[in-house]
Amino acid sequence: MVRKIVAFLVRLFCKIYFKLKVVGKENVPNEGAYILCANHTSNWDPPLVVTAIKRPMYVMAKEELFVNGFVKWLAKKCWVFPVKRGKKDLDSIKFSLKVLKSGEMLMIFPEGTRNGMEKNGKAQNGAAFLAVRTGTPVIPIGIKGEFKFRHEITITYGKPIDFSKYKATKPEKDVLDEVSKEIMDNIIMLTK
Repeated sequence: MVRKIVAFLVRLFCKIYFKLKVVGKENVPNEGAYILCANHTSNWDPPLVVTAIKRPMYVMAKEELFVNGFVKWLAKKCWVFPVKRGKKDLDSIKFSLKVLKSGEMLMIFPEGTRNGMEKNGKAQNGAAFLAVRTGTPVIPIGIKGEFKFRHEITITYGKPIDFSKYKATKPEKDVLDEVSKEIMDNIIMLTK
């Protein structure tokens, strides 16, 4: 119930504050496991992506956001869970695998940080690992616009990408790099 109320309030605020345009909602199926991957330029990206479509999803977020007790409680109610950046976080991986196995959607920002492609030029392999390990399709998302009052923000949901041909329990690094690059290439294309 808390998640629905928060989603409604965020959706309402975003419609008032931004000129929000959503493209490709039909590319997000009503059921089944999917990994949603978007570029990350603002703190507004997660709430916008989550509330732009009606289907609920789990969101992976940096653990630094979970230091405040209230924020931690609210995040849990809104299906947001922590990840330790810069290293293999087994708890986060296990939770993500559980989410996908149960047929839910999972939101990840492959850049690992805001404007990550500008900072280091390479996506993290977490989303690729989950896609290859589970055979779950990836839905690329492009977010573009200026996050200022009454400026247009466009969220474009691309068609799901099937990486099941790479499915493996222990994916090779070169495969993960290739899949990560394909995911980011699709995201970048949707931001043009």
